[in-house]
Amino acid sequence: MVDMSLYAAFLVAAFALCVTPGPDMMFIVAMGGRGGPAAGVMAAFGVACAMLVHSVAAALGLSALFTALPTLYHVLRWAGAAYLLYLAVKAFRDRSVPGEEETGAVGPGMRRAFWQGAITNLLNPKVILFNVAFLPQFVDPTLGHVQDQLLLLGVTLAVMGFLWDGSVGLASGRLSLFLRRSARVNRWVNIVSGTVFTGLAVRLVATSPK
Repeated sequence: MVDMSLYAAFLVAAFALCVTPGPDMMFIVAMGGRGGPAAGVMAAFGVACAMLVHSVAAALGLSALFTALPTLYHVLRWAGAAYLLYLAVKAFRDRSVPGEEETGAVGPGMRRAFWQGAITNLLNPKVILFNVAFLPQFVDPTLGHVQDQLLLLGVTLAVMGFLWDGSVGLASGRLSLFLRRSARVNRWVNIVSGTVFTGLAVRLVATSPK
């Protein structure tokens, strides 16, 4: 169903993308810093699930709507920025210390981290346009089953992304638990997380689609 040489090239390109720091990784680091290791991993899982949604949309041709309807792109972009600013305000106002839900159970805080990661990624139209531009480069139309090829590439990218980002979220969360034994450091971690969310919001509205 796939050209193995193209798939091998895709794996190399996907790995380079996954390990390169970007908005999703910064978001996951901030989530791990605020909520601990489990929150960082669940945020990464939410981002990965959102990437799967984007991949399905690209395979079905739905993502092409954003190139045909620029207004839709801008509406989603501003919605994503507003959501990030909402998370920033919560971080700036947060006085809690992570640890209550670090037993491994998926409680309300972990579900919240998952959905925050998913929504942040889903509301980023740049990810949609990226899938439209990136994935088709590794599809061989002569083999047929173009949608299936796109889905395979999308699933591969999401899994690779989760493995890397989940590790990053876990590491940042463990480091935050060590640092946040001090109330003063705990406050500064929340401020840094809020600043990251604000920066991501500004970046989302300030840069134009390519």
